[in-house]
Amino acid sequence: MPIDTARIEAAVADILSAIGEDVARPGLSSTPRRVAEAYADFFSGLDVDPVEPLRDRVELRPDERGELVLVRGLDFRSMCEHHLLPFLGTAHIAYVPRDGAVGLGAIARVLETLASRPQLQERLGEEVAQALETGLGAAGVLVVLEAVHGCVSARGVRQVRSSTVTVASRGTLADPAQRACVLALVGSPAGAPA
Repeated sequence: MPIDTARIEAAVADILSAIGEDVARPGLSSTPRRVAEAYADFFSGLDVDPVEPLRDRVELRPDERGELVLVRGLDFRSMCEHHLLPFLGTAHIAYVPRDGAVGLGAIARVLETLASRPQLQERLGEEVAQALETGLGAAGVLVVLEAVHGCVSARGVRQVRSSTVTVASRGTLADPAQRACVLALVGSPAGAPA
């Protein structure tokens, strides 16, 4: 179902009126349209198959598989479904190939698709892990997300320096020893031996 920007515009105008603002005043007159356009972007992952970017994969011979693929430092943004405020963060995504590999940009597209929905950080990590396990047939998957939440930093407790880290793992990377090895790689500086 496509995003109904006209309804979003009307709803934003109602919200502005409800807080006592004049929707027609300069500075606010275009706000409903701008918010509708932003929401269309924020929620563009709805009704999109996150596994689709993984369909164009390369089959690997047993001697080509390697042990681990780790993509570190993928930026993401999502909208917390509790307050519709953004959370912004960094993802580190690892998988152990079984018989196929995928272009590294495809991993970023999976993350972007799933982040572009009303989300919880915990669910986002699990959904990315599931998509990679399903779409790649990976022997193991590990997803580490670290994010700063607008609902924590801008309202309520206002903890502006806090961040939240979540981990989702599948298959061989759910093993504590294997998970610890990947987490060490995630935390090591770029270019440094682990």
